[in-house]
This record gives sequence, C-alpha cells and structure tokens, in this order.
Amino acid sequence: MSEENKHRVTAAAILPLVGGAANVTSVAHCMTRLRLGLRDRSLVQEEALKAVPAVMGVVEDDTYQIVLGPGTVNRVTPEFEALVEEGRADAPAEPAAPAAPAGGADPVTAEELAAQGAALRAERKAKNATPFKLFLRRIANIFVPLIPALIGCGIIAGLNGLLVNLGWLPGITPALAAIASGFMALIAVFVGYNTAKEFGGTPILGGAVASIIVYAKVADVEAFGQHLSPGQGGVLGALAAACLGVYVEKRCRRWVPESVDVLVTPTVTVLVSGLATLFGLMFLAGEVSTWIGEAADWLLAHGGAGAGFLLGGLFLPLVMLGLHQALIPIHTTLIEGSGFTVLLPILAMAGAGQVGAALAIYLRLPRNTSIRTTIKSALWPGFLGVGEPLIYGVSLPLGRPFVTACAGGAFGGAFVGLFNQLGTDVGSTAIGPSGWALFPLLDGNHGLARTIAVYAAGLLVGYVAGFVATYWFGFTKTMLEELNAAPDEPAPAAPAPVAAEERVAEKV
Repeated sequence: MSEENKHRVTAAAILPLVGGAANVTSVAHCMTRLRLGLRDRSLVQEEALKAVPAVMGVVEDDTYQIVLGPGTVNRVTPEFEALVEEGRADAPAEPAAPAAPAGGADPVTAEELAAQGAALRAERKAKNATPFKLFLRRIANIFVPLIPALIGCGIIAGLNGLLVNLGWLPGITPALAAIASGFMALIAVFVGYNTAKEFGGTPILGGAVASIIVYAKVADVEAFGQHLSPGQGGVLGALAAACLGVYVEKRCRRWVPESVDVLVTPTVTVLVSGLATLFGLMFLAGEVSTWIGEAADWLLAHGGAGAGFLLGGLFLPLVMLGLHQALIPIHTTLIEGSGFTVLLPILAMAGAGQVGAALAIYLRLPRNTSIRTTIKSALWPGFLGVGEPLIYGVSLPLGRPFVTACAGGAFGGAFVGLFNQLGTDVGSTAIGPSGWALFPLLDGNHGLARTIAVYAAGLLVGYVAGFVATYWFGFTKTMLEELNAAPDEPAPAAPAPVAAEERVAEKV
C-alpha cells in the first residue's frame, strides 16, 4: 500500500468513529494531534477509535484531539478534510450511535483506565475554562502555527553549524545560514498576523503593524533618549503592537461611516498603532525581552539543579492546569535572543519520567495483560516525546504512578540544570518536539557533542528515576492485588462501588 493510500485509509477509519462528516464542524492539526470540532461528542466511539492502528490516544479539550504523532498527522489531516468534504457533498445518512462498551472480566483493564482518563480530562477541561487560562490558550494559538517553521529552520541551523565547525562545503554554508535565519528575522511579522487573526482583527493589518519592528530604518527613530534597533522588542513587541492594532481597528469599525471605512480604518489603525509601537512598545517590550533572557540565565546559573528539579517535576502538573501555554512566548523570546531556549530540554525530562514509570508499571503488573498491551503500544511514542497515550491511558488514571513519574522528570531536570549551572548550556533551537525527537534541534555554548551527551544523560536519569520511584513507591499493596488479579479471578471485594475519581484519589 502506498503512503498516500495508507493515510487515506487511516482518515477513512477515523471519520465514522467521530460521528461522520455531518458531526465535524472544524478540522485542524498541531504537531501531533488531529483537532476536531464536533457537534455531538456522544457520537464518538472512543474505544474503537483508540483501536485504529495509527491512533496513539485521544485528548478531550475545547476540541476533540486524536493523537497521531509527528509527521503522520500532517499527512492524515488533508485526507481527512477531503473525506469530510466528500461526505457533506454526498449528504450521508445520520451517523450510527456509538457501540456500547464491552464488559471485561479483568477487575481493572486498560479500557477502565481510559474511562478514568476521560473523566479526568473532562474535569481538567472544566477547571481550565477560566478567563486567565482561556487567554493563555489564545496566546498559544498565536505561536503554535509557527512551530513547523521553527523546527525546520532550527534543524537547518544545526546542520549549518556542524558543517561550519567541520570546515565542509564552504560554498553552501552561507546559503544555509540565510535559509535558517530568514524566518527568525521576520518572525515578528508572523506573530502580528496571527495575533490579529486570533483576536478578531484584520490579519494583514496586524502583520503590517508588527513589520515596523523589523524595518531597518527604525534605527533613525529615537525613543526614551536612545535610538531604536531593528527587531527591538521582538515577538513580545509584535504581540503588543498587533493587539493594539486590533483594538484601534474595532473602534474605527464602530465609529467610521461605511462609505469611507475602507480608506479611513486601515490608515488610522496602522498610523496610531505604528506610532505607539515606535515611541513606546518597542522600547518597553525590548526591556521585557532582555529581562526574560537575563532571568532564565540567572535562574539556571544560580538555581541549577534545584531549578531544574522544580521545572522538570512540575511541568506535567502545569500542563494539567493549562498554565504551560504561558511558556510558549518565553521560549520564543529566548530563541529570538540567544538562538536557543535553555528551558525546553529541562522540561522535556518530564516525558522521560513518564517512560520510566511506564516500564515499572509493565513489570509490576505481570498478570494485567490489558494495561501491559496499552503500555507496549504507547511506549515508543513516549520515547519520541509523544506522552499523551502514557499519561492519559496509564499513569494519570492510576494516580500514584503519575506522581512518581513526575519525580523522575524532576531528577532528569535537576541533572540538566546542574550542567547549566556548571557552565554548559543545553538548549533547543525550536519548540514542539521532545524526547528523542529533540536531538536534531539541540544547541549550546560548548559544542554539539557535549550538548547531546548532557541531554542524553538527562533522559537516562529521568528514565531510571521514574522507573525506580514507580517500582518501589508507585503502588500500594491493595493496588497491586486489584490490578494484578487474573482475568478469571474475582477482584477483591469492595464495600460499595466508587466513582473513578474517588478510586484515583484513594490511590494517590
């Protein structure tokens, strides 16, 4: 079967399991997930969907997200969109109701854990629907579409650096440098465009206002007693400028007569926002960007292992709370300022802790074939940095193993943080990938070989610490008895049935 046919088959398998074309209101994707807007989520046949070979897991949020993994999702999405369009054109029959889940003999199976995981996701979604977290999600929506370009340019920059260090292909390396740097030189324009689009303005006006920041002649403008520099304020300045542009544009749309709107509104929007950007926002955003870079350097130079321990251990809880999205502009600012972010390799250790915990769970539950099968299918994506199947399918529903997995991430983060404190910066030239997928994007201040070695050793520490913590402290005796009951054995009697959330709380 050709690659194109394989991805179309995957899309064709997914579509009826999410209620058919009539139930799909929107289709998008990020680095690893197919994100669907659905009219009625009760039509989703989740267990059958998880059984599709290419599906690594599902996540319920503001959209219904199907984890397909990097690369695969980029190829399946257009096939899925085509099938949705064909289905709407053909006016398909009403989607069938989801099949009733089959009962299992195991006291606690992967299906049960998946149901608990779904309940936890729904609870998390409700808690995350606060104005502040919704605002952070909108900020993330501005930067997430930029990730593919950051990754591509980051890998080319790494390749170019390697060729320069080796003295190879001197006639090609300047061209590679231009290719790798072009996007970063204009990233403010893309941020401005996406900001206006996200907040309800005209995208091209947002890009126009943000482009002022990277225009070379801003060096002739003086603000706060000093001449501006092209690019000063970076992505934060572009974000602020475009937000101001949206505000001005909406005010103009309200008051300017329709007969002259097409002339007046764009002019006033660009003029007012542009002047505010040149004589205020660029300077202020530049100061904030400088402070962020200095704060990150100070944190790791003085906090080192302690800072890494906290960052690596708390990252997944931040994800559960929806607060991790606040880090995306910070990563982008660090990449724009120094060429790489020193925070991402530390945060990536959280995934290493999950992998180590999964290996320990696999060994501690030798008789629970259902959970072991889930782990076997989700483990390799976990090594590559796709952690959702392990988190939502295994560790989070079990409770205690999620905590011990976070401990593994903490020790891995402490290891990488210690080396940062000792003077070896370990950074990433892009955001998005994690685990083994981050290796092509690594960069630092002491050569690629040392950077790769420290990061690889940090992953190993995370694997081992997550494994040890989960193996010895991830289960109570009661948990092991319940989870290890054979299919033909009755589960230990319980006084009364309890809800999934209560059972997880007990295990924690």
